[in-house]
Amino acid sequence: MKENGVDWVLHETSGQVSYITLNRPEALNALTPGQRDRIIELLAAASADPDVRAVVLTGTGRGFCAGADLRGGSSKGARVAGDVARTLRLGAQRLIAAVLDCEKPVLAAVNGTAAGLGAHLALACDLVLAAESARFIEVFVRRGLVPDGGGAYLLPRLVGPQKAKELMFFGDALPAVDAERLGLVNRVVADGELDKTAREWAARLAAGPTRALALTKQLVNASLDADRATAFAAEAAAQEINMTTEDAQEGVRSFVRRTTPKYRGR
Repeated sequence: MKENGVDWVLHETSGQVSYITLNRPEALNALTPGQRDRIIELLAAASADPDVRAVVLTGTGRGFCAGADLRGGSSKGARVAGDVARTLRLGAQRLIAAVLDCEKPVLAAVNGTAAGLGAHLALACDLVLAAESARFIEVFVRRGLVPDGGGAYLLPRLVGPQKAKELMFFGDALPAVDAERLGLVNRVVADGELDKTAREWAARLAAGPTRALALTKQLVNASLDADRATAFAAEAAAQEINMTTEDAQEGVRSFVRRTTPKYRGR
C-alpha cells in the first residue's frame, strides 16, 4: 500500500525468504489498517507459496512498530455496543493470528521500539532477534486501556503470569537485554548486525525441512493449550503426516548414508 507515493509496507522475496518491512519511520511504524491487512495478505501468501520457506518481519528507522495508529481512526458517528470487540477481532487479533498460523517460520528482527500491538506482533513470531537499542513496552496501561492484540494470551506463556502482570500493570520500557533474560528474545545483537544476523538465521530456516518446521510450530503452539494425551496424539499424527514428505525421506536416507541432507521444502 502507498501513501503520497511511499510504500508503507516493503516486500521482497530473496533466497526463498519473504522479507516484510514496515516503512513509516516518521511514525515509528505505527500500524494503519491498510498496513495491517497487507501484512496479513503477505503472510497468507507465504504459507501458500512452496518457494517461500521463511519470513522475516522488521521495520525501518528507530521503531519496529509503535502499535496501532490511533490517530488514523475516525471520530465521526457514535459507537454502539460490539463495535470495539468487532474492530479488535477483525483487526489486531486477526494480525496476531496470521503470524501464529503462518505455515512458514516467522522471524522478527526488532530494530527499535516495539510497543503495544507492535510488541505483540514481535512476540507472536517464532524467533525474535533484537537490536541492542530495541525496547518492548506494554503501553496500554499508560492510555488507560486493556492489553489487546493477544497480549494477555502471549505474554504469560512466555514469561509466566506474575512477570506478565508486572509488565502490563506498570507499562515500563523493557530494554532488549532484559527481554532476552526473560526469554522474550532469542538473541540481542549490535544495531549494525541486526539485518545481517536476521538474514543468516532466515537462510538457515529456508534451508531446513519446511513442512517439518510447520508441523513443529503447530505442535508447540497447540501444546500450550492442550493436555498431555491431546499433545501426544497430535505429535503422532504430525509425525505420520511428515513421513510422507520428500524432506523426511531425504533426512532418513542421508542419515543411513551418512551424507548431508538437501531439503527442498517438499
